[in-house]
Amino acid sequence: MRETVHVPLGTRAYDVVIGPGLMAEAGTFIAPMLPRPRVAVVTESRVAALHLAALERGLSAAGIDCVALELPPGESTKSWTYLSQVTEWLLDQKIERRDVVVALGGGVIGDLVGFACAILRRGVRFVQLPTSLLAQVDSSVGGKTGINTAQGKNLAGAFHQPSLVLADTDMLASLAPRDFLAGYGEVMKYGLLGDAAFFSWLEDNAPAMAAGDVGMRVSAVKRSVEMKADIVTRDETEQGDRALLNLGHTFCHALEAATGYSQRLLHGEGVAIGCGLAFELSARLGLCSQEDPSRVRAHLKAMGLKTDLSDVPGELPDARGLLDLMGQDKKVVAGTLNFILARGIGEAFVTSDVPPDTVIAVLEDALRAR
Repeated sequence: MRETVHVPLGTRAYDVVIGPGLMAEAGTFIAPMLPRPRVAVVTESRVAALHLAALERGLSAAGIDCVALELPPGESTKSWTYLSQVTEWLLDQKIERRDVVVALGGGVIGDLVGFACAILRRGVRFVQLPTSLLAQVDSSVGGKTGINTAQGKNLAGAFHQPSLVLADTDMLASLAPRDFLAGYGEVMKYGLLGDAAFFSWLEDNAPAMAAGDVGMRVSAVKRSVEMKADIVTRDETEQGDRALLNLGHTFCHALEAATGYSQRLLHGEGVAIGCGLAFELSARLGLCSQEDPSRVRAHLKAMGLKTDLSDVPGELPDARGLLDLMGQDKKVVAGTLNFILARGIGEAFVTSDVPPDTVIAVLEDALRAR
C-alpha cells in the first residue's frame, strides 16, 4: 500500500512517496543522495518525543549518522529568531551544500527548515518527513518555504524545492483528532478548487479516513499531492495557476493574524472556515448557486470541523478590521487584493474583481452570527 507521485520540475524534480512504514526505511531512501553517511535533522519537541528515535533507527539501519536539533512547537517558531538559530546550528554542524538536512515535523518545521536550507550556502538540499496530515498533503510539496512576520503570515521566504518527500501515513495515527481534522481542511480544499469527483469521494469516505482507515488515508493523500504537483509543475513560483491553492487562505490568513497565530485557530481550521466564506462570497456575487456554500458547510459540520466565525473562540476584529488584515496577504498585487472564488464545486478561479462592500457584507453577516 505505497504510492509515489513524481513532481517533474527538471533539475529540481523529486518524488513524494506515500504510505505506511516509511520512517523505518528512511535511510534506504536517503542514502543514495548522500556524499557522506551523515545528515542533520531539525524537528520540534513534541514530534521528537514521538518519532525521532524511529527516524534515527531508520537512518542507522542504512549506516547513516545524524545530529538533531529540537525546537519548540507551535506557529510562533516560524520566526526570524528560530530561522537564525537553525541556520547557525547547521553552520556549526559544518553542513555543506551537497549534504542533506531532514525536516521532521509538520508545516511549521518544514517551512522553517526549507527556508533555512534555501539561504544556507545559497542552497542546501533537504528532505521533508511530514508528520501531520496538513504537511503531507500541502506544505511539504511544492517548495514554498518561509516564516511569519509581525505584518502577516509567510511574508518572508523563498521557493526551494525538497529533494524528496516521505509521507509516512503511520505518523497520522499519533495526531490528536483536532490536528487531524485541521489537516483535513487542506484535503477538502483540493476537491473544492479543481476536482468535484474527489470532493464527492470525500463526502462518502472521509469519515472512515478520519476514523483510521489506512487505505483511505493513502488514497486521500495521494490525490491531494497529485493535484498540488500538477499545479506546481504548471506554475512553480505562483505567477498564475498556483494561486488556486490559496482557496480559503485569504480569509484564513486574516483570521490567523487576528488570533495571533495561536491555538485559538489552527491553520487548517482557518482554511476550512475560509473555504466556506469564499463560497459564500461566490454565491453573493452570482458566480455559483447557494447550494454550493451550503454543501461545503454541511460537509465541514459532518466532519466536526470549525465551520463558522462563531467557532473561533475569543474576540475578533470587525469586518473592516478583517478586511484590513487581508490587505497584508501575499496575493495583493499593485494594491489590489486577489480572491480565489468558485463557479461551483471543483471550479475555482482567481480574480481581483471583487467589490469590497460585498466582502464586508459577507464578513458582517458571519460576525453577526457569533
